[in-house]
Amino acid sequence: MPSFLLLEVICIVLIAGVPPSLPLQDVHVSKEIIGKISVASKMMWCSAAVDVLFLMDGSHSVGKGSFERSKHFAITVCDALDINPRKVRVGAIQFSSTPRLEFPLDAFSTQQEVKAEIKRMVFKGGRTETSLALKYLLRKGFPGGRNASVPQVLIIVTDGRSQGHVALPAKQLKQRGVTVFTVGIHFPRWEELHSLASEPRERHVLMAEQADDAANGLFSTLSGSAICTTASPDCKVQPHPCERKTLETIRELAGLAPCWRGSRGTDAVLAAFCPFSSWKRVFFTHPTTCYRTTCPGPCDSQPCQNGGTCVPEGPDRYHCLCPPAFGGEANCALNLSLECRVDVLFVLASSAAATPEGFQRAKAFVKRFVQAALTGDSRARVGVARYGAELTVAVPVGEYQDVRDLVRSLDGLPFDGGATLTGRALRQAAEHGFGSAPGAGLDRPRRAVVLMTEARSQDEVAGPAGFARARELLLLGVGREDVRAELEVITGRPERVLTYTSPQDIFDQIPKLQGKLCSWPRPGCQAQSLDLVFMLDASVSVGPENFAQMQSFMRSCALRFDVNPDVTQIGLVVYGGRVQTAFRLDTHLSRAAVLRALSQAPYLGGVGSAGTALLHIYDKVMTAQGGARPGVPKAVVVVTGGSGVEDAAVPAQKLRDNGVSVLVVGVGPVLREALWRLAGPHDALIHVAAYADLSHHQDALIEWICRGTLRGDALKARSSSREPAGRQPLRPSRLGLPRRPGPSGP
Repeated sequence: MPSFLLLEVICIVLIAGVPPSLPLQDVHVSKEIIGKISVASKMMWCSAAVDVLFLMDGSHSVGKGSFERSKHFAITVCDALDINPRKVRVGAIQFSSTPRLEFPLDAFSTQQEVKAEIKRMVFKGGRTETSLALKYLLRKGFPGGRNASVPQVLIIVTDGRSQGHVALPAKQLKQRGVTVFTVGIHFPRWEELHSLASEPRERHVLMAEQADDAANGLFSTLSGSAICTTASPDCKVQPHPCERKTLETIRELAGLAPCWRGSRGTDAVLAAFCPFSSWKRVFFTHPTTCYRTTCPGPCDSQPCQNGGTCVPEGPDRYHCLCPPAFGGEANCALNLSLECRVDVLFVLASSAAATPEGFQRAKAFVKRFVQAALTGDSRARVGVARYGAELTVAVPVGEYQDVRDLVRSLDGLPFDGGATLTGRALRQAAEHGFGSAPGAGLDRPRRAVVLMTEARSQDEVAGPAGFARARELLLLGVGREDVRAELEVITGRPERVLTYTSPQDIFDQIPKLQGKLCSWPRPGCQAQSLDLVFMLDASVSVGPENFAQMQSFMRSCALRFDVNPDVTQIGLVVYGGRVQTAFRLDTHLSRAAVLRALSQAPYLGGVGSAGTALLHIYDKVMTAQGGARPGVPKAVVVVTGGSGVEDAAVPAQKLRDNGVSVLVVGVGPVLREALWRLAGPHDALIHVAAYADLSHHQDALIEWICRGTLRGDALKARSSSREPAGRQPLRPSRLGLPRRPGPSGP
């Protein structure tokens, strides 16, 4: 073979494999608008008297794969049609060398039947004789249709590569009042699609590869022509710039090659050098306008907080792409509410050594913290001060109740420059940072100073820090790693220092700071070791709303414990139709992690068995394999609506015999006798009238755990109803718990 012919063959083979999945139509809009177009596609519904006929290209130039995509597009359109004999009728014809009626318009009367029949269509193959199919319709009309008494819509799905003349029969059909849509498939020839379509052509030419987008365009046009109303009144049709692509084969001059005359034998003569060409397939773009319907979407209300990006997933669903430190909860709002009662003063270094950039980072940290921690049920109050040579309280503690107002006030906080006198700032914060004390003793909220600095102090800090701590202020430090040593001197403890190495790492400290603000040790409770398992009734008798109130109650209780592997471990078991360990005792090593996990506990539904759940705890949770620690006091807190507790007394006693205390919190009109048996000989029962009242009994629960379990009563009492000599029993009257009814009691 001559060399130039070989080159030409190679070029054609290389370019023939252009993948058919390339997007051949692009709507140039933002991701937000694309999301709204997708939402609108799922909201459209056409319920009118109209005949819709699909004319589907089944020729070899389309191929089996593209024919399947044509069927998918047709099914997507049918999803939005009210198919019944009095409203929308649907039929289908497949054409290639000859037209073939797949099913007439009066064959099926439901959407499910029509979609099933479209799925059963078999690819024909053959030539692309679009003109023969159009002439078939001119002779016979819409098969099974209602003639011209209702609007007629013809949807031609083709690659536009007909082997006959299509303009005249298409014109005659349109003159008879048929609305013609052309939908490109595979690599369509747009010029032919435009000649087939009704006017205005940019509203009647679509691309089947993007089925949702094409269906949106089709129904947008139908609603504009009053054939049918397809969306809610809040939706609107708008023009958008778009671009269509055509794949064409072109011939290019590739160079010169020897030309030979004569036969290939010995008498061949080199005549000259002749030009030779190569063939390649290229895309040509055609700018146009696409009309699409957009509807209000789930992201319009901007549900993603703290800089999160909203991504719609349907008419009423979305998910958020969240920045660092805000990815663990829904809507990028960390569910780290400061449920403890605390006044917090953030003290930000605003000196020259701290730099303007460091000051801005500190402000951004405070903004994100208050957005995450100051939720509606928070009992915390926040203030902000800055310092260089002097301390200036810019936002007094508790001045702003609205988080948005507080965040806006921080935007105007200026950078000072000057010296870094941290010691003086600490003394001034202790003396004047919290204003007048709002109470004394137990009535006064906890007070904490959060020092944020990236610069070493130019004055002495140990004395002022001791002065602040002596005034019962909790000192916490947040700064770069290179100021850790100084922050440890200021706070008095290494665990009260949070450091970061890169600017983005600062936001990862937010959950840790929340945990430290609400984790001051309480004598006899947080300072001692404990393995604590919450067992929540997640059965159908409780319901999801009441289960959520249980979760909130457990979160409030968890805030009262110092969660780490050396002190308190917390696990969670939920039960309903089945028993599930939501997390083991050794799964989460910090309070913040436990709080998040409690929020994510699953509601199971079904009929629950407290006895089965207690046996599950005995066999799989309160074991060394389940994370329990030998020699550490252990307790199980059962929160139940009372249903399914009849079989729980024996498993509960089995736990007590193994040194595990069991406390029962019964809510609502529970089975009192069954709960008393479950509570055991020490009357470890708290009765709550309603789920909304759980928070009022938190102190009683904590007191039971701290004064009973951690004191070792349960470990030593075992199952004996007689108390050891010299030890008073843990009676309900001492904890405000209900007394066990006597023989004549209820």
